[in-house]
Order: sequence, then C-alpha cells, then structure tokens
Amino acid sequence: MRINRIFIVTCVALLPLSTPGQEASPSVNPTATYLDEEGTEMETEATEKIAGQAPLSVTFHANPSDMAGYSPTYEWHFRMEGESKELMVRYEVDTEYTFTTAGTTRVTLYVNFPNNEVLLDSTTFEVTISESKLIFPNAFSPNGDDINDVFKAKDYQSIVEFHAYIFNRWGQKLYDWTNPSEGWDGTYNGKDAKDGVYFLLVKAKGADGTTYNIKKDVNLLRGYNEEVRSEE
Repeated sequence: MRINRIFIVTCVALLPLSTPGQEASPSVNPTATYLDEEGTEMETEATEKIAGQAPLSVTFHANPSDMAGYSPTYEWHFRMEGESKELMVRYEVDTEYTFTTAGTTRVTLYVNFPNNEVLLDSTTFEVTISESKLIFPNAFSPNGDDINDVFKAKDYQSIVEFHAYIFNRWGQKLYDWTNPSEGWDGTYNGKDAKDGVYFLLVKAKGADGTTYNIKKDVNLLRGYNEEVRSEE
C-alpha cells in the first residue's frame, strides 16, 4: 500500500510586548509560496495544506510588520522527525527549502528581540510529499500524429535523480536524457530511426529512497496509427 509522507512546517515567533504609547505590536504573518505541478505560483497561509511531489521548492516568508524601532533576528530551524539533530539553521527573513526526502520535517521560525519581554505566537504549515513511482510504456509511434510521438515515462512522481538511455540492438547509444518529463523522439543524428525493437536503461532515485534500475525493450512503431485503431 502506497502511503504519502507529510512534512509539517511549524513557525514560532517570539514577539516583544508592546511598549508604552505604541499603537501596534510587532508581528509576523508567515506564508509559503511554491509552484504547483502545472507551474502556477501558489501562495498559502498556515490554514491551507500544500501537496506535491519531490523535488518541491517552497519559500517561507515571515512577513514582519510594525518592526520600526526594533532590530529582530530571524532563525529558521529545520529538523527531520525522528532525528535528534537539526538539518540546518537559516538566518534570514525569507528562506527557500527544496523537499527531496520523504518524511516529516519541522521548520520552526524564531523571531528574536534582544532585551525585550516576549510573547509566543505559533503557526503551522502542512506540506504533503508523495512517494515515488516511475513507469514506462513498451512502445511508441513517432509518426507526427501528436499521439504517443515521444517515448517517455507515462507516469512518475517524486523522482529526484534520473538518467535514461536508448540503445539499438547492437548496443549503440542513440539518445539519453535527464529530465523525466522529456523523452526520445525516435531520431538519431537528425534522421528517423527504423521501426523495430530498441533497449531502454533507466537509473533513477525517488524521494522515498527507492532506487530504480529499469531495463526493458522499446518497440518503435512508426507506421502505427492510434486514431485509425480507435475508430475500428
């Protein structure tokens, strides 16, 4: 059974009490921004959950306000669940982190005001990262009908390392690529490769630690027309 892993991001701000005569107390309003799987920029507050696949880059924003007259320092503490040591500490107002490992990470924001009394204000983000998968078809038909014209992964998620190769039956490398969203168009040195059986080798790694070593035959069927078949 496939189980999605959850990253929980907790932001805790230590804020000073308001001083006499001050109309507003210093505060932070943490938000997170990231690109979804369609490449659209998303912005979320703590009450909204973030879901995606690795690698997922998220920028966390403290969004401080009413800080005039203060000199706060910002600390983002990253810790994996189950680990006694922190992964890292970032000293900046906004920080970006790329989630590449399945599991739960807690990221805590401390806003420190030296020589001032403090109040505790906490905010929690929840980031869900899917476990990995990588599936390739057995054939493709690069005939210009815009249907299955490129040989590539038909389903993948949370792949953090990837390298694929295409060989002919004599072991000659015809093509290789390192982005799972891309693939082979059925050509070699600018010319169409002949119909027949080719060989695929893929070495990849998922965010959950899964290692993929895929070896399989690939059928190039340039004369195959899926539109005609679907009408039969």
